[in-house]
Amino acid sequence: MAISTRPAASSRGPALNLRPKPARGDRIGSADRRFFTEQLALLLETGNNLQASLQALRGQTMKPAMQRLLDELLQDIEQGHQLSGALARHPRIFSRSYVSLIAASEEGGYLHQVLEQLQEMEEKRERLRQTLFSALSYPVFLLLFALAVVIFVLVVVFPKFADLFTLIADELPLTTVWLMAASDFLRLYWPWLLGGLLIAGGGFAAWARSDRGRTRIDRIKLRWPLLRNVFLPLYLVQSLRVLGSSLRNGVNILEALHSSREVAGNRVFQRFIGRLEQRVEQGQGIASGFADADFIPPLVAQMVRTGEESGQLARVMLRLADHYERELEQRLETLSRLAEPVMLLVMGGVVGIIVSSLILPIFKLSHAVG
Repeated sequence: MAISTRPAASSRGPALNLRPKPARGDRIGSADRRFFTEQLALLLETGNNLQASLQALRGQTMKPAMQRLLDELLQDIEQGHQLSGALARHPRIFSRSYVSLIAASEEGGYLHQVLEQLQEMEEKRERLRQTLFSALSYPVFLLLFALAVVIFVLVVVFPKFADLFTLIADELPLTTVWLMAASDFLRLYWPWLLGGLLIAGGGFAAWARSDRGRTRIDRIKLRWPLLRNVFLPLYLVQSLRVLGSSLRNGVNILEALHSSREVAGNRVFQRFIGRLEQRVEQGQGIASGFADADFIPPLVAQMVRTGEESGQLARVMLRLADHYERELEQRLETLSRLAEPVMLLVMGGVVGIIVSSLILPIFKLSHAVG
């Protein structure tokens, strides 16, 4: 783990303008980046040089944004720049960890192998994102559907029975009285209610975007048991995989830590990695930093210490990333399976209360008439 001050995206050619070009990069997504990585690795493996490979990619893609990106990369390569330096000009498309790995591979002469590893990382990240989305989408859909049904019944159905229910107002079930009051409130004050919800939502969104709000929410993600069981493995998978891949391909430990800090989407976790960087700058190892963090599982701290002492830190981190990725997928699958029956029970209970609140007064009316 030799510490080097070599910049990750160094170039042997002339200095590059590293200013981002958001207007040209905004329309390029993760799928386009995966296509670029996979095809470039294949072309390089079959014996093409870098310039010819980029030209072949330029001829294959039909997306204007990708065509412009490849034109700019070709122009930089023709001017004598390295690929890592050319990629660094597009930080919204290629992350710092991506550029660092490319730079290390250029010095080691194994560019297509690193591109294959980057493709594998992209595929695992996408699979994890799809797993998270599929686990949350169905419960959220059920919740929104139930809310829409309740609002429809209160606003449309209940008012039609209001005149009938006034005949036995003293004998109405308590749930019917409450639902009738909620129906009147929604019908009479819905503009104020909608305005209040919009103001509250806008205020919460503004607070969540502030430094204090983001830090508070990120701390909750790592403290509350249910959220912690989902978000902590996610951050560990993202950061440990970048760290392990970077160290395995010769990126210095400080640059690898900085890249993994950018990947983690949590300010508390980013501060933790920042403290690891400080320890390395002071000539210490990172194992003690993992052990001192109260939210890091003991298994991670112990394995990192073992990897640091044995000189197999990169291998250990990649194994930990695979372990927590499997664990996260299992947890998400379990939560998804539990959420479905719970939501169905809740919906059934809500529907039962609404139906009974309508039917019981009608029975009382029929007995009164009889």
